[in-house]
Amino acid sequence: MADKAPFLKIRNLTKMFGTFTALKDISLDISESEFICFLGPSGCGKTTLLRAIAGLDIQTHGTIEQAGKDISALPPAERDFGIVFQSYALFPNLTVNRNVAYGLENAGQNKKAIKERVSELLEMVGLADQGNKYPAQLSGGQQQRIALARALATSPGLLLLDEPLSALDAKVRTFLRHEIKDLQAKLGITTVMVTHDQEEALTMADRIVVMDHGTIEQVGTPIEIYREPATLFVADFIGEMNQLAAVAGKDNTARIGDIEFTCNPHSAKEGETGILTIRPEDIVPQTDQTKTNGANIIDVTISEMEFLGAFWRATLSDEKLQGRRLLADFSINAVSRMGLKIGGQIKVAFPQDAMRFYGNGN
Repeated sequence: MADKAPFLKIRNLTKMFGTFTALKDISLDISESEFICFLGPSGCGKTTLLRAIAGLDIQTHGTIEQAGKDISALPPAERDFGIVFQSYALFPNLTVNRNVAYGLENAGQNKKAIKERVSELLEMVGLADQGNKYPAQLSGGQQQRIALARALATSPGLLLLDEPLSALDAKVRTFLRHEIKDLQAKLGITTVMVTHDQEEALTMADRIVVMDHGTIEQVGTPIEIYREPATLFVADFIGEMNQLAAVAGKDNTARIGDIEFTCNPHSAKEGETGILTIRPEDIVPQTDQTKTNGANIIDVTISEMEFLGAFWRATLSDEKLQGRRLLADFSINAVSRMGLKIGGQIKVAFPQDAMRFYGNGN
């Protein structure tokens, strides 16, 4: 059986603002019921791409198809989507009921059907008893849930979320991201969310689209993006990452001074300079009983230790590393069992599959 056609098909999308190129030749397929996150730093083009999908900023070149229909030149009112903004954008002079009903009233539905749909939606977002209140009487988290209910009211085929949680405090944000993900899975609605928060993207998305300077750096599942970053930008942007200036060697090796490390396969030529990376949690403290397959083992000194609740973050140094310092995350049990302390010397392993080399010529 042939693969099912994508629900949203973006081809060669370019957006210019005067002489500035906000999006450069973007192509992307999004499947039906998929939860996609556009992730990247400020100014990377993620919101511009979302607005192009919505028709709020028509692209300069390229096409967008939704459910097999070319929507490239359609105004927002003729596109099939609901949208939730960072600022909630609720009507302050309308009650919660009227805010949620707004799109249904514009569509000309009868009062009974509207009342039933509004009641169903408020129940769905856990605010069934708030219908007669005004937005100013609600907390930020409640307002965002009302904005979500309003976006879903007309049963759109596509849900667009423009940094919907960034104005909320950390505890509410964590709670709501689980609520939104559960609701999206329950409804099976294709969802595109813009965020600069990597934790949000990692916990909510089926796939993440990492963007920088108007281009797509990598598309993949959260695990692929975190464990197998395709570029140094992705490696640096997602999570904590040690970056060590190194030189490519033969057969998937890289050298720092006289130390040769085996690492993941890379395409760099021997002698090419670049960056060798490893995440702090992948550095393994060694005892006489420890066996780490395919590991590069060296002696280091613990120069600093920082307690971070769930683990200790140690700063490691050694003359052979030529002044480069490494961060390593050790479990509380390992620190206690091995008696690790500032000034102590230990052996650590760098597992081959956790090390990646990015050549400057890539």
